[in-house]
Amino acid sequence: MTIRYEANPPKILSDVDTNESILKFIKKIKNISEKCDAIHLTENVLGYQRVSPIEVGRIIRNEIPQLPITVSLRVRDKNEKEISEFVENCITIGFSGILVLMGDPSQTGKVDSGQIPSATVKRLKEQGVDSKIDLYLSISNKPNFSKITKKLEANPKGFMTQVVQNLQQVQNLFDNLKGFSVIPIILFPSEKNEKSAKFLNLELASYSQEFDKFVKKVHEITGDVLITSPSDFNGLNEFLEKLSR
Repeated sequence: MTIRYEANPPKILSDVDTNESILKFIKKIKNISEKCDAIHLTENVLGYQRVSPIEVGRIIRNEIPQLPITVSLRVRDKNEKEISEFVENCITIGFSGILVLMGDPSQTGKVDSGQIPSATVKRLKEQGVDSKIDLYLSISNKPNFSKITKKLEANPKGFMTQVVQNLQQVQNLFDNLKGFSVIPIILFPSEKNEKSAKFLNLELASYSQEFDKFVKKVHEITGDVLITSPSDFNGLNEFLEKLSR
């Protein structure tokens, strides 16, 4: 059973010691890594400046070398040279995969680079990067499959979904993406994550009852699950501990 944990590196704030934030973050990863199979490091979620996943990922690889790590790569913020440098760092550190996505608009006013995720994956594959690290693209939880031709033609290893909330969404994605790995993202249902649920237009009540069974059924379909819990680390940590027993 492959259960991944989505981890958001610490925000960079003027009134907070970044080094201290990194130490607390690594401590959390060490804790939760005992209950999950892999982690996924995000990059500047919602466009806020955060510690680079490259920086914290390097520390995690050194301290928990057996833990597989995938990482998000925002192309909105980077030109081709910066993308290549990011990817080379991921390979050197030993990450297992990269999720190439557009990313949310920058909150610091940085101008978009014009890079496109599908075109980026296609270019990286032409360079042979996929022989060194898995490449993924993001996909809607209810896509119009006739309009994702460029993503399919880019031929990534697979797709990480937007947050799903029912088995029908998962089954539909799996059935229509034959030949690709499908990694559904699930938001951990708790009061502390209600704000995130509202932002994502999710109804946590639709799957919060018997959440463990929901996770297991999703996993039965795809063989892989990524759980996110941006505002409730302790709640998810306790859930994963019970799930792993």
